[in-house]
Amino acid sequence: MTLSLVLAPDPILRQICAPLNFAEGAWGEVAFEMLRVMYQAKGRGLAAPQVGLNVRLFVMDSQWKSACPIPRVFCNPEIVVASERLVTQEEGCLSLPDQPMPVARPAWVRMRWQDLGGAWHDARFEGFEAACVQHERDHLDGILITDYEAAA
Repeated sequence: MTLSLVLAPDPILRQICAPLNFAEGAWGEVAFEMLRVMYQAKGRGLAAPQVGLNVRLFVMDSQWKSACPIPRVFCNPEIVVASERLVTQEEGCLSLPDQPMPVARPAWVRMRWQDLGGAWHDARFEGFEAACVQHERDHLDGILITDYEAAA
C-alpha cells in the first residue's frame, strides 16, 4: 500500500468522514503508511482525508522534531470538552503547503478516541498537542485552517 498527500482544493478535504469500521480494511497497515507519509513530509499530524481516505482516522507525533518519536493513532476521535480560553498559534497544513496562518483554538481539550484494536481512550491535551489534535480532528469534518482566517 502506498499513500500520498492530497492537496487543496481536492474535494475529499471538504467531506465529512465516515466512522472507522474496524471490520473493514487493514487499518494498522493504513496507519503505518500514514505515519510514513507524515514523517516524509516533515509534518506532525496527518488525517485520513489528506491521503484520500474518507474515514475518521488521524495519526500524530507532536514532538518527533525535538525529541524521540512517539507515533499515535486516533480512530473515531471526539472532543469531549474544550477550554473556553483561546490561544492563537501559527499552524501549517500538509495539504496547504507553504501557507501557515494564525489560528485561535481552545487552550486545552479533552478527547476520547479508539485505538486500532477498538479500545477507547480518554486524555487531556494542552499547548501544541491540543492545537494538533484539534487541527487533525477538523480535517475529519472537512474543515481547513483557511476557514479560520475567513471567520476572523
